[in-house]
Amino acid sequence: MSRTFRLTLAQLNPTVGAIAANAARAFAAWEEGRRAGAEMVALTEMFITGYQTQDLVMKPAFAAHAMRAVEELAARITDGPALGIGGPCVKDGQLYNAYYILQDGRIAATVLKHELPNNDVFDEKRVFASAPLQGPYRVGPLRIGTPICEDAWHSDVAETLAESGAEILLVPNGSPYHRGKPAVRTNLMVARVVETGLPLIYLNMVGGQDDQIFDGASFVLNPGGGLAVQLPQFDEVIAHVDFDETPEGWRARPGDLALIPKVVEADYRAMVESLRDYLAKTGFSRVVLGLSGGVDSALVAAIAADAIGPANVHCIMLPSRFTSPHSLEDAAAVARALGTRLDTVPITEAQEAVGGALAPLFEGTDPGITEENIQSRLRGVMLMAVSNKFGGMLLTTGNKSEVAVGYCTIYGDMNGGYNPLKDLYKTRVFATCRWRNENHRPWMKGPEGEVIPPRVIDKPPSAELRENQKDEDSLPPYPVLDAILEGLVERDCSVADLVAEGFDRATVKKVEHLLYISEYKRFQSAPGTRLTKRAFWLDRRYPVAMRWRDEG
Repeated sequence: MSRTFRLTLAQLNPTVGAIAANAARAFAAWEEGRRAGAEMVALTEMFITGYQTQDLVMKPAFAAHAMRAVEELAARITDGPALGIGGPCVKDGQLYNAYYILQDGRIAATVLKHELPNNDVFDEKRVFASAPLQGPYRVGPLRIGTPICEDAWHSDVAETLAESGAEILLVPNGSPYHRGKPAVRTNLMVARVVETGLPLIYLNMVGGQDDQIFDGASFVLNPGGGLAVQLPQFDEVIAHVDFDETPEGWRARPGDLALIPKVVEADYRAMVESLRDYLAKTGFSRVVLGLSGGVDSALVAAIAADAIGPANVHCIMLPSRFTSPHSLEDAAAVARALGTRLDTVPITEAQEAVGGALAPLFEGTDPGITEENIQSRLRGVMLMAVSNKFGGMLLTTGNKSEVAVGYCTIYGDMNGGYNPLKDLYKTRVFATCRWRNENHRPWMKGPEGEVIPPRVIDKPPSAELRENQKDEDSLPPYPVLDAILEGLVERDCSVADLVAEGFDRATVKKVEHLLYISEYKRFQSAPGTRLTKRAFWLDRRYPVAMRWRDEG
């Protein structure tokens, strides 16, 4: 009879710093694998600490706490499968990103990460030491090679493991989402399979951590690159994968093939899950937001309702004398469709009081942006007061287009603890609203149907800070603005590049200028869901005080 091997994959959501809770979740997954007759249960990279820890893991007391937890967990792993779990390892005075194999009441093997990512959102060379290349370890009948996350993005680690006797490759990951990431991972792992001729298990974590959202989408490949198992994107799941020994080597039996959603759905899910986890992991259960009657705040309200339920979303309309009747109606329609609470708090009297107080100083000047920003900052003060009084986190609602060019007021509409739209351009906001109106999924806690009235999506965008104001009074039309920003931010194009693509040079230079002078606002802005490889914060890091401009 040919031999078999059952591997239990735990695609779970750890919490950074919740070491005891993460250990308890690991043990529960191990027990589920034992009940299923598994030979091994695998968890993801740095699971015991949560991921990413950033500089926290360099604190000696934290690393020691995590290592003790792994040792204590190992003592409980006795009459059952081995357990693979990621965590820090201090060895010879060096701190490593490690993967522990727990078996028979002890740590049976420790794999140390060789390739350290130092791009995009990762600074692992700052945190960890690079370990020498290692060989495989044995669990039951199998010699398993474990490239840890970035190790599998480079051919040398996998090839060394294959050459030293590995029969399958198990890759534990902390790989965050960005648009198109599942295809990138699959293509790279197919290359490792083709190079080594070995089956490969790509196991990724799920859950939000600050701006990053880990999307799971774990999978198993057989030699030749055939997809044997595909786990769902974003969902926690424990799955059992069976391998059979054949004359050609070990092969995974075909299993479930979950569908990976299209980009508009994946982005929306990322915003919902990252908000849900950010609230839960920072101790909040409710949110408050300013609902203006515009499309951005309507989408944030929908995201919040889907994340934590409409009963936990408190919307507040703060009209001034420039607020149109349509905006009042539209805000009420959004709240009614979503089932959220809506209160109206006029700011006209407060605005007049501030204007009166400043009148002696402002005498002889013309009203302008200063007076417009007073309205925004008054709204920020009132929304923060409600947040402080009742304990709901204030959400900000600026999209990436606005954040990029500074079309937002610092200490005003930028106030808040989290911004789900921070990496979503305005043109994508419109498309996402339409998608949400037409789709509902089991993971959404908000209602089905049209939750953002079409008029909210279709009307000309306006901040309504002066009479008959439109966004296009200050900015290019959003399709043009977003295309230029996509070039400047996402592709690092020069001005000349964009002019060659057909854009007006004066318009490109204006957008470039606004982008650079708004860095100080972004530096002080709330974190928000990362959806691209050029999100504002860790992906794109620019100086605040900076005088260079492209002369193209």
